[in-house]
Amino acid sequence: MSPDKNQRILQQAVSLHRSGRLAEAGAAYAQLRRADPRHFDAAHLGGTVALQLGKPAEAVKLLLQALRIDAKATVCEMRLALAYLALGQTEPAESHLRKLLARQPTYHEAWDNLGMVLKSAGRVDEALGAHRRAIELQPRYAPGWYNLGMANALLGRTAAALACHERAIATDPTHGQARYGRALALQQLHRIDEALVAYEDQLSRHPEHHEARGARLLALNYCDNLPRETLFAEHAHYGELVEAGALVARVREIPTGTLDRREGRKLRVALFSPDFRTHAVAWFIEPLLRHLDPSQFDLLLYHDHFVVDATSARLRALGSIWRNFVGQPLEAVEAQIRLDAPDILIDLAGHTGFGRLPLFARRLAPVQITYLGYPNTTGLRSMDYRFTDILADPPGESDAFHSERLVRFAPTAWAYQPPEDAPEPAPLPCSSGSPVTFGSFNNFAKVSDRTITLWSRLLQEVPDARLLLKSHTPTDLGFHARLTRLGLDPRRVEILPPANSPSDHLQLYAKIDIALDTFPYHGTTTTCEALWMQRPVITLAGDRHASRVGVSLLHAAGKPQWVAQNGEEFVRIAKDLAMNRSLLAEESAGLRAALRDGPLFDYRGQSALFGAALRTCWNERVRQMTGPVAPVAAAATAVA
Repeated sequence: MSPDKNQRILQQAVSLHRSGRLAEAGAAYAQLRRADPRHFDAAHLGGTVALQLGKPAEAVKLLLQALRIDAKATVCEMRLALAYLALGQTEPAESHLRKLLARQPTYHEAWDNLGMVLKSAGRVDEALGAHRRAIELQPRYAPGWYNLGMANALLGRTAAALACHERAIATDPTHGQARYGRALALQQLHRIDEALVAYEDQLSRHPEHHEARGARLLALNYCDNLPRETLFAEHAHYGELVEAGALVARVREIPTGTLDRREGRKLRVALFSPDFRTHAVAWFIEPLLRHLDPSQFDLLLYHDHFVVDATSARLRALGSIWRNFVGQPLEAVEAQIRLDAPDILIDLAGHTGFGRLPLFARRLAPVQITYLGYPNTTGLRSMDYRFTDILADPPGESDAFHSERLVRFAPTAWAYQPPEDAPEPAPLPCSSGSPVTFGSFNNFAKVSDRTITLWSRLLQEVPDARLLLKSHTPTDLGFHARLTRLGLDPRRVEILPPANSPSDHLQLYAKIDIALDTFPYHGTTTTCEALWMQRPVITLAGDRHASRVGVSLLHAAGKPQWVAQNGEEFVRIAKDLAMNRSLLAEESAGLRAALRDGPLFDYRGQSALFGAALRTCWNERVRQMTGPVAPVAAAATAVA
């Protein structure tokens, strides 16, 4: 082919590329490579298109080809590093970026990308330094400020993260990711009303930003006085956008001819979570997975976080496949899951962050289930089932507010495994004659105005009592001012900093006598922790899952008398327990034994019910897709 014709093909390909017609551009670059295998732009730009199309393996192949033609092509080498990063291969990504920076140490974008690689490798402190280097070289580089903000957020430096995102927006008001990062930081600082305004601002500019829309849904769960009809409508709207193809590729169905319908065969069950690490979700899912019948279920574990620790190693040992999808684009993750071909795919994150719900909209398994991590519907019609229980989601009234079918698979939907190094319970502080100390170690985002008002009324009813608060993230002065504005005497309230470890956190329960739940978003882990550390928990029942978790957990602990039906009853129950110290001591002393005797610690029993529910859901979906299937031997499980 003549040089002139090659140039025309290149110009056409670049024009298609710039106009966003990526597949056509890729085909034109391929045509040019066939005509001239040593054409640098054909390989480099073809690799760039492949990366943009979510085909990182193809991108690596083409970008390596381009570097063999021109070994010092700076942008090409940086894009090769990003392609390796998209494959989850951080070592070659880092190697290429450092080689590039050795040649060109003032290349600020390369420093910024090195920071992203280091974050994906779990080296967040080093990533912070790389992002700082990028903005030192180019102070008006908005992506660098955004990425520095996200690194600060991962290290728990939320106020610094907020400042970085605001600097990015000041530098480039159109930077949508920085607006999203700012909203996340406000939410993590427990400034929920401001976070909601920030999410809405971002979505008004970028309605296709599914991460911001999902994060906003989580924030809405914290709101006082939001009707559940409105909350469900917001979730359903998210699902409609995703499944209509506004945010992801069209919904795909599993071909019925590919189903293995052999009765009672072993099922491939994949679980997807960013929390297969030292995290609350792991403490609830591990006992179920550890006791699942290996002759009935083959486990595939999909992690999606840069932290891999001892908890990860324990979980990894339970499955036949372990994959970490951190940093990989949806298309690459989708392709791998389709190759793995699970029968059942379980989401453990919902809209809690790092979630991949748009993947479920693409129908990656015949049965798709959401469970554990999120206290509400996903809004996706392609999510077939949501696992729960009869108390957290009472039959009839709850079903209309879910896009999924509710599976009430056990007496309580949880099995709690305390950390191995959990300390022994300490005596109640009030047993030595001190005033009663109420406490709440819930995420401060859950501390709504109504919650604060109830706590204030309780302290008025128990005049010598104190209130001890602690969250897993730091707060700012605005939270203190809010407590005072809503009636809490600051002289009677102490706020502890985050603990350094789960064991240190549990040790702090020695400082309180009675734990107080939040409303309308109950605690889950904190309620189980308090009970395990032999501290009563008082909760207020509501009309939705988030405000009924405590109901289920306290029934499982044999303490339904600590569930209030209204605010007045909440104050009365807590006051009566505080004023009767002999009863308080008696109730506290028996809590560990009560937990051990109940379903929360019946790991084998809960796991058997969980497994039976998985089998029931599989059989039901197969019948829907292909016709009747003979029942298997597993016990029947209600799919309500």
